Amino acid sequence: MSIHSIQNRVIEPETALPITYRTLSYEVDENLDKEHSAAKRRKEKAAVDLANLEWHSITPDELYRRLSVTVTQGLSSDQVKLRVVEYGKNKPTPPHSQLFQKILGYLFGGFGSILLVASILVFVCWKPLGNPPATANLALAIVLLAVFFIQATFNAWQDWSSSRVMASITTMLPDQCIVLRDGVQTSISAIDLVPGDVIFIKQGNKLPADVRFVEVSSDALFDRSILTGESEPVLGSVESTEDNYLETHCIGLQGTHCMSGSVLGVCVAIGDATVFGRIAKLTNQPKSGMTTLQKEILRFVLIITILILAIVVLTIILWAAWLRKDHPDWINVPMLIVDCVSVAVAFIPEGLPIALTTSLTIVANIMRKNKILCKSLKTVETLGAVSVICSDKTGTLTRNKMFVTDIFTGGEEYTPEAARDVIAILRNEGHDATKCGKGEDVIDQLRVIAGLCNSGEFDASTAQLPLHERKIHGDATDQAILRLSESLGSVHELRNSWKKTFEIAFNSKNKFMIRLMAKYKEPSSNGQQIESDDLTLMIKGAPEILLTRCNFLVTDDGSQTALSHSDITRIERIKDNWARQGKRVILLAQKQLSRDHLKTLSSNPEREVLACAREGLTFVGLVGIVDPPREEIPEVVRILRGASIRIFMVTGDFKLTAQAIAEECGIISNSALLDDISALCRHEKESSSRQAIVLSGPELISLNDVQWDQLCQYREIVFARTTPEQKLRIVKEFQARDNIVGMTGDGVNDAPSLKAADIGIAMGSGSDIAIEAADMVLLDNFAAIVEAVKYGRLVYDNLKKTIVYLLPAGSFSELWPVVTNVLFGLPQILSSFLMIIICCFTDCVAAITLAYEKPEADVLLRPPRNPKKDRLVDTKLISHAYFFIGIIECFLSFTMAFWYMQRKGVPFSALWLKYGELDPQYDPNYVTEVANEASSVYFVNLVVMQLFNLLATRTRRLSIFQQPPIFNRATQNLLLFPAMLFAIGIIFIFCYIPGLQNVLSTTRVPVENFFLPAAFGLGILGLDEGRKFAVRKWPQGVLARLAW
Repeated sequence: MSIHSIQNRVIEPETALPITYRTLSYEVDENLDKEHSAAKRRKEKAAVDLANLEWHSITPDELYRRLSVTVTQGLSSDQVKLRVVEYGKNKPTPPHSQLFQKILGYLFGGFGSILLVASILVFVCWKPLGNPPATANLALAIVLLAVFFIQATFNAWQDWSSSRVMASITTMLPDQCIVLRDGVQTSISAIDLVPGDVIFIKQGNKLPADVRFVEVSSDALFDRSILTGESEPVLGSVESTEDNYLETHCIGLQGTHCMSGSVLGVCVAIGDATVFGRIAKLTNQPKSGMTTLQKEILRFVLIITILILAIVVLTIILWAAWLRKDHPDWINVPMLIVDCVSVAVAFIPEGLPIALTTSLTIVANIMRKNKILCKSLKTVETLGAVSVICSDKTGTLTRNKMFVTDIFTGGEEYTPEAARDVIAILRNEGHDATKCGKGEDVIDQLRVIAGLCNSGEFDASTAQLPLHERKIHGDATDQAILRLSESLGSVHELRNSWKKTFEIAFNSKNKFMIRLMAKYKEPSSNGQQIESDDLTLMIKGAPEILLTRCNFLVTDDGSQTALSHSDITRIERIKDNWARQGKRVILLAQKQLSRDHLKTLSSNPEREVLACAREGLTFVGLVGIVDPPREEIPEVVRILRGASIRIFMVTGDFKLTAQAIAEECGIISNSALLDDISALCRHEKESSSRQAIVLSGPELISLNDVQWDQLCQYREIVFARTTPEQKLRIVKEFQARDNIVGMTGDGVNDAPSLKAADIGIAMGSGSDIAIEAADMVLLDNFAAIVEAVKYGRLVYDNLKKTIVYLLPAGSFSELWPVVTNVLFGLPQILSSFLMIIICCFTDCVAAITLAYEKPEADVLLRPPRNPKKDRLVDTKLISHAYFFIGIIECFLSFTMAFWYMQRKGVPFSALWLKYGELDPQYDPNYVTEVANEASSVYFVNLVVMQLFNLLATRTRRLSIFQQPPIFNRATQNLLLFPAMLFAIGIIFIFCYIPGLQNVLSTTRVPVENFFLPAAFGLGILGLDEGRKFAVRKWPQGVLARLAW
């Protein structure tokens, strides 16, 4: 929705997100044919509504008349106020809330449907199947129903909380555009646009409304694929090219991008009246899809579900084929149903979906605090797996605040201050600095080209500020050169003395900018300005591109002479010297053309102008521009390298400049070990260690697969003078070799590689098309990527911890009481009701607190995970949960329960393989009463041991003393302790309240049955501490290889 990006701009979330993301799709692996066909269907739907529009068919003068606007003054403040009242804000109508569908999702999402079905089945077991009806079954059904509604309420709260977080994040997305109002260029929020506003559109901007073009550069191209399905950019035009409003090239449609060139347009439609708004009303359906992490969790749940079904089916088969016949009084139908339901509900980790949502919400909050915009869950997940980051230089690694430090012209080197002194002396001697005729000082000629061959524009609202504080609309290079020109003389006066007749904007392929300028003669008697008969072709760009096209040189007195070999050698030497100091070097040149030459331009003037610029240029000078690296970058590079993430520089800058900046940033750690293309063998892979290499774009073209294999092994790489196609290839080549690639950038030329990367990262100050293409936007600075990677890994870590915590008690230790009951005829030593209480209350609440765990101190010292090999749930995790913690907890709980029964006079031998057929000396009612008491003992033993398992599970490798849960703000998780108190409280509620004891068949538990489990829990914590110590001490040992 934006035209120009300004950092930290706050906008309404309901307006920012729909336009920016609602129908956009930048996934490289999506089916383009489907996209195009869908876009065409949208176009057909909108065609009927657009039939009456005629903004494209009228002349610009008629357009001005209808909208009461002039292209030189724009709208007045009073007109804007009236039109805001008439047309409203430039935002779409919010979509319907779909409340009914949301409520259904809250109720039946996650495991809600399972809980509801389980509750219904248990109700049926109470009545009519119960004979007599068991009050415990009624209580169990009510608890399951209560949990069903509690989960739905929590889902609703979590959705509301997540929506607030995401809304607060999206309000930070920039959305500025440049308009002309009251005769002054000003930057406003796109939401405040009104019909009739005169809008300035440049390369990389996204159109904030429907616009009729009134001035178009020859190279203005627009990407309309989002709306029309056209894969090729269309050329902008002032005149209408089609009768169809959607097809004509003189209309810029909201949401489309300016790929190159510049345009002056008049806003003709905003909000719902735009083509985008009309289509959005017709196709306002949000897209949905599962992320990688959600698929991983679904895979885990499916595994658990299959296991449950297998156990339930096996239990039913055993009951039907054996127990029902041989022991008909042991398990009746209601008891069988309750057992199966209890195992199913207990086995499924109800706390996992809540923990997942909580984790992502927490991370989203942290991202917001660090001014990071993540567009989807996939972004957060992918961050934890990134192994390579390819970073653009300007604006990402550097401050994007350029200024000129050196000037070379007329055979002399100057500082900007020295150049100003020379200009001042000339003016004191009577020279007119606004004229640029032969014989004038060469510095003034350089000033003229710097001020005229420049797309930067001073913001009139900052005209009274000192020059270095004045705001300039334009890229950083143009800003630096425009400030230089202004420091040498008034740019405003200069531009009033010349007329632009043609322009070719800078692009990453040509690496130069051209303007054809005509100087005004003295005003005529009627006051009109008359253009001179001659044109000046002014050009600025990369020296290695333009120097070979220069045949002449401006001398120190302003005259022109042939460019000699020694002159070229000196210019090359100065250029390389500045580049080695990390300076961006720009060459300025010119060429005189006659007015007659302009008349001979063909129907393709751009091609003719480019042909004129291929030779015969006059070298005017070089400027050296400094863009200092951000102070935090060396530390960021060090941290990322410690996390086994390789960070490379990919830039369009000159090779020596890129290398110098890379050394300052720490991307190249030792220039003595620096290789070049000769180190890459074309036929055989060499096994020697590869540290650092610098390559240029042209060199990349010649690399074969064997050389790419070698190149991808380097730890430090700088890619210089790269084109968008080469940046894209770099991403693809690294991805093809099993790297997860993050790409950072802020320019139009970065957009293709941002889309193709596993995670595209744009800077908030970058172009709109780069922000659009990226998965994540850094709204403040590049240092935030460290936090992004850290918390991307944390989400994955905390979910593993949640699963490891839930499995030992919630599934393993609750399964075996049912198995021993069915297979070995033992009483069900943990009642079905208490199983549900553990999995839905005590374990669930504690599991959610693990989502609030802070990153472990070594989280950025580990290598990134491999998504193809490192699964969320793997054999290591299952082994730890079931065969280490699970077996200990289950065995000790069984031991405590049956030991209690033995102390009460019911030995284990009296129950083994009895199936309820007890010896005569045992009273069945007494045995049942003792078994109920033992069930409470089992319950307490399991809950108390889980409290210590919670402390053990907090870290994967670090000791509890290295990551204390209290007294250290960096590692503490104070929510653990309320969760523990909650679990103890649940024990007292269900085991110590007399009314519930009678209904649920629970009893008080002797005090020793609290302290013994606590001792067991300390033992589990100690064993796990020993395991973690061995993992840290012997990282290649057996325990380290088995560690989850």
